[in-house]
Amino acid sequence: MVMGRVRNWWNHSKTVAFIWFFSLALFYSLFQMALQNSTSPSSGNSGISNNQRRSIMYDKMARDLDERGAAFLKHGETSQSLSLSDLFTLKDGSVRPVLKAVNPPVRANVPLEIVLDRVILTSTGVLLGCWQVISGTDPISIRAMLRTALPRAPEKQLYDAAILHTSFARLLGHPKASLMDPDNTSKQLELFHKLVTQLNNKIHGFKAVVSQLWYVEEYDVLALALNGRMKVRRFQLGCS
Repeated sequence: MVMGRVRNWWNHSKTVAFIWFFSLALFYSLFQMALQNSTSPSSGNSGISNNQRRSIMYDKMARDLDERGAAFLKHGETSQSLSLSDLFTLKDGSVRPVLKAVNPPVRANVPLEIVLDRVILTSTGVLLGCWQVISGTDPISIRAMLRTALPRAPEKQLYDAAILHTSFARLLGHPKASLMDPDNTSKQLELFHKLVTQLNNKIHGFKAVVSQLWYVEEYDVLALALNGRMKVRRFQLGCS
């Protein structure tokens, strides 16, 4: 009788001890996970808003022309490291795109209610409109969801997940008018800064609503920019 009670007590004690041990182990694991999440920075930009992150990035992009010079005046490359001479030709005084097949097709655009933060000219000769978000899901969140839905999308296609920009124009050479000495680099940059400032004064603060999300398969390099071969799937957005 005594042995039966001892055996029952021992079995009960082992069960209780196992439950306590399992609970402690589970708590410790969850605590460590929470600690790691709280201490690790989120993409190196913890503590700042997405709009601030964009502003910092736009400041850096705006310095590109001063740091690298007007490389597009020297038959430079695009931001995708493509030679301009491979993409454009000059015939009868007109600039014409040269369509070049690409494999695989690449992605396109983002939706939002936006306001034009600034216009900048890059060292590769691209006149960019840099936007901030007024309302709607931030591009960082949208791209994170797209990355999950499209795991095979090109990883190096995007400059930064926070960027929200449009390409207004691409400069391919010197102005026709003799406004500057081709050999005077400082005068070149001074003129470009002046022109960009004038444009900023005119269109800064412009607001726009993009009501569609496009999924684009480009069959030519820069097909969206050059009106090349592409397949567009349009999705109406509910955040307008």
